[in-house]
Amino acid sequence: MTLWSPTPESAAASQLGRFAAWVDDRRGLSLGTDYDAVWSWSVQHLDQFWADVATWFDVFGTPVEDTEVLGSRAMPGAQWFPRRTTNLARLALRHAADERPAIVSVRETADGLSTPEELSWADLRGQVGAFAATLRRLGVQRGDRVAGYLPNVPEAVVAFLGCASIGAVWSACAPDFGPRAVLDRFAQIEPVVLVAVDGYRFGGREHDRRDVVAQLRGSLPTVRTTIALPRLRDELPEGALAWADAVADVCEPAFEELPFDHPLWIVYSSGTTGLPKGIVHGHGGVALEQLKQGGLHLDVGPGDRFSWYASTAWIMWNIASCSLLTGATLVVHDGAPGFPSLDAQFAVAAACRTTYLGTSAGYLTACEKAGLRPGSAHDLSALRGIGSTGSPLPASTFEWVYDTVKADVFLGSLSGGTDVATGFIGSSVLLPVVAGELQRPMLGVAAASWDEDGHPVVGELGELVVTEPMPTMPLRFWGDEDGSRYREAYFEPWPGVWRHGDWLEITPTGSCIITGRSDSTLNRGGVRMGTADLYAAVESIPAIADCVVLGVEQRDGGYWMPLFVQLAPGFELTDALVAEIREAVRREASPRHVPDEVVVVPGVPHTRTGKRLEVPLKRLFQGVPPEKALNLGAVDDADVVAHYVRLAQQRGPR
Repeated sequence: MTLWSPTPESAAASQLGRFAAWVDDRRGLSLGTDYDAVWSWSVQHLDQFWADVATWFDVFGTPVEDTEVLGSRAMPGAQWFPRRTTNLARLALRHAADERPAIVSVRETADGLSTPEELSWADLRGQVGAFAATLRRLGVQRGDRVAGYLPNVPEAVVAFLGCASIGAVWSACAPDFGPRAVLDRFAQIEPVVLVAVDGYRFGGREHDRRDVVAQLRGSLPTVRTTIALPRLRDELPEGALAWADAVADVCEPAFEELPFDHPLWIVYSSGTTGLPKGIVHGHGGVALEQLKQGGLHLDVGPGDRFSWYASTAWIMWNIASCSLLTGATLVVHDGAPGFPSLDAQFAVAAACRTTYLGTSAGYLTACEKAGLRPGSAHDLSALRGIGSTGSPLPASTFEWVYDTVKADVFLGSLSGGTDVATGFIGSSVLLPVVAGELQRPMLGVAAASWDEDGHPVVGELGELVVTEPMPTMPLRFWGDEDGSRYREAYFEPWPGVWRHGDWLEITPTGSCIITGRSDSTLNRGGVRMGTADLYAAVESIPAIADCVVLGVEQRDGGYWMPLFVQLAPGFELTDALVAEIREAVRREASPRHVPDEVVVVPGVPHTRTGKRLEVPLKRLFQGVPPEKALNLGAVDDADVVAHYVRLAQQRGPR
C-alpha cells in the first residue's frame, strides 16, 4: 500500500533533486529526479559521486577532482581522499552566524518534562572553544582518548566537538551502564580524561551514579583528570574539575587540520557474546556520510529542527549530533522515552517545533498498540519527517503513523549499523512510501542480496552484502593490530565483500525488506525465514506485550523452535490464546514456522540499543555456559536474563 508520494515539484525542490540537477549540469548527465538512476551512477562511479558530494557540501573549501577520491578501493583498507585534510568539528560549527538556535534541549523533571532551552550557534562555538582549550591545558594531544559517561545532554555535544576540534578521540557510554559494562569498553581504549555525570533522571526517578564514577576513576589508571558534570547535586568528586570551569573561558575554537582518516570516535559492538569491539571511524568519512544521509536522504538543512531519541551509547546519538553538519538545529531529549506518558516523544516534538523526529520501531509500535493518536493530542504542524530504525517497522505501524500522527508526513524506515555509522538501506523524498518496505539502498552504498553461493537474488531472502567501499567502513577495531578480528567480523565467507549479517529481500520493484539477523534465522526443514515476520504476526495480538523466538539446532539433529511471550497486563496464557498465536503465525508468516512451544516469561531481554537478544539466548539453550553465551553488562535487564538461564538449565541441551 502506497502511503505517501512526492510530487514532481517537491522532488525537484528537495536537496537531492537540486543536487542531481547540479550533477547533470556539471557532468552532462540526465539523472533528473529518478532515484534509481542517481543510485546506479553513485555506485558505478564512486569517485564521481563522492567528489560531487564533497564539492556540493563544501567539505574541503575547494572543488574536488575525481582522481582525489580513492587511493585504493580494497576492502578492507580503502584509502579515501589521501591528500585532503579536514575536521568534523569545524564543519559542524561553520554555521555560527545563524540566528536560529544550534541546540534545543528538554530534560525529564520530577513531574514531567522541562520547557525547551536554547543554545545559540555562537554560544555552542564558544563553549566548544573553551572546552578544547581546557583539554589542551590538561595536556591532551592528537590521538589521545577522551571518555564521556554522560546522558543525552547539550554538554555531551560540546565535549564531543571540543575533543574532535583538537584531534583527540571521543568515546561515550550512557550512565545507565554499570561499572563492568563501562570498563569493558573504556579500559580497552585507555582514556586520559573522563567527563562524567553524577546521576540522571529516568522514568520519574533519580539515579545516583557517584559510586560508579568513583569505581571508574579507580579502575582507569590512564585517566589524569575527571571533569564532573553535576546533574543531581552541586558537590564534586575529590580532585575533579567542574564542568562549569572547563567551559568558563569561552573563545573561538582553534581547529586542528587532520588527515581525512584521522580517528574521530570509538563506538562499540553490543558485546552480548564477548568483550565489546571498539570500532574506529574517521573525521572525513563521518562528515561525508552524514552530510549525504542528513542532507540528501532525510532532506534536512538550515531551518530544520532534527531529533533522534537515543542514549549516548547508541550510534544514533552520534548521527543525531552530526545533524549540526547540515545547519539544522539539534533537539536533545534527556529522559525516558515514555515519561511522563507514552507519547512523550511526540510531546517533545510539539514543544520544540521539531521538523524531523527520529525514533525506534519499538517505540512507534508501542504507541500503535496503546491506541495513541499523537496528531490529535499535540500540535505537530511543524513535523514533516519521521525516521524509524533499530528493527523492522511493521506495515501496520506505517499505516498507524499516517492515520494518527500526520497524513502528509514523510516516514522512512532505515537499516544500517554502528559498524558504519550510517545506513545501508534508507529513505528518499524522491520515492513513494510503501507500508512495510524500506525504499532503496542508500546513495553510494552498493548493497545487494546474495544467496549462500554468493549470487545476487531478487524476490527472495539473501544476505545483505556491500560490494564496494564506503567512507565510514571502520578504519579498524581498537587493539586489532593485524586486522584479523575486523576481517573475521565482516569479510567472511566472501573476501573483499562486506557481509553485514542481516537478511535482505530486494523486491522486483527495487524496494527492500529487512527480516532480521541472518545468524538468528529460523530454518525449519530447509525453509528460512527472518524473525521479523513472525514478530509482526504475533505482536498484532493485543495480549502480547513482547516476544522472542529462537531456532535452536539440537545435538540430536532436531530443531526446537520456542516462542517466549511477555503478556500484556490482565492477560493469561490460555489454550485459546496459544491457538490464536499459532494461527496468526500460520496465516501471516509461515505454516512451517509455527512455534513448537509458547512459553510465558516476565520479559524479553534486549541489547542496550533495543535489539532482542536472540543469538545469546539461542546459545543458552544449546548448552553454552551463561558466562560464555552472553555478557550481562550489555543487556537491558539482567534479572530477565536470569529467568532464561534457569529455563535453559531446567531443559538441558538435547
